[in-house]
Amino acid sequence: MIKFGLLTAILDGWNFEEAVDAAAEMGFKCLEVASWPAGKATRRYAGVSHIDAERVVEDDAYAKYVKEYIEGKGMHISSLAFYPNTMDPDLEKRAAAIAHLEALIKASAKLGVGLVTTFIGRDQYKTVEENIELFKEIWPPIIKLAEENNVKVAIENCPMLFGADQWPGGQNLMCTPAIFRKLFEIIPSPNFGLNFDPSHYVWQQLDYVKTIYDFKDRIFHVHFKDIKLYKDKLAEVGVLAYPLDYMSPKIPGLGDVDWGAFISALNDIRYDGDAVIEVEDKAFEGSREDILTSCRLSKHYLDNFIG
Repeated sequence: MIKFGLLTAILDGWNFEEAVDAAAEMGFKCLEVASWPAGKATRRYAGVSHIDAERVVEDDAYAKYVKEYIEGKGMHISSLAFYPNTMDPDLEKRAAAIAHLEALIKASAKLGVGLVTTFIGRDQYKTVEENIELFKEIWPPIIKLAEENNVKVAIENCPMLFGADQWPGGQNLMCTPAIFRKLFEIIPSPNFGLNFDPSHYVWQQLDYVKTIYDFKDRIFHVHFKDIKLYKDKLAEVGVLAYPLDYMSPKIPGLGDVDWGAFISALNDIRYDGDAVIEVEDKAFEGSREDILTSCRLSKHYLDNFIG
């Protein structure tokens, strides 16, 4: 049975204990815990740090406290979350992202989680083919470290292409089935897979149900997030416009994802892993209570499909 949880990145401004308590009060069973380097926000929903990965690695007492606090609330950690650009054209930023990702892998092992959720990254100014060559250079050592620590790495399929700052290629290479296949051929490791989010398929006009069947052995983690495609806006600007010119992230049930079909497909493949709500809906960001309301509404809606 699917274990239903929350990505804590939306709880920016809550400390670790407050975030865990809030999720527990709403009845979630697991948490994908935002674990960015503290104070290093580079975009919305990034930079949130509810677990200090480097401290987990170095401080046994802190690691024990983190694990026991969450378990004491009747939940478990689904994954340590960090979504950077490990293939950033800025070599200093690239090195920092890789170093923190490696710390997360070690922290995930120490906490007994066994999973890190992240991005592949991309040099947005290079072609797909050039980025695949960059992937061959950067990612085999990362996955080797994961294998050595018995940790899986699940890549979210978000293109990270929303506006002008990510133009023209976006900042995450692993965003379509064709690219999934190429990268899995390069690194066939069973520790390398997907954190699958159907919302990114809506505006790319891809088939999220088919992907579930085609990559059933590679789906390690799932995001529940929705996207609303505004056809009137699309008719004005076309598919070559910045995506946020014609679509918007929404909480589940307020966008265009067919959640019945999506969750039915997960059940068909006997997916029994963790699936977490990822909230990025600007309509619910007026206050802390608005944010909590968005989490509650999302859970209430998806409870109809998961129970």
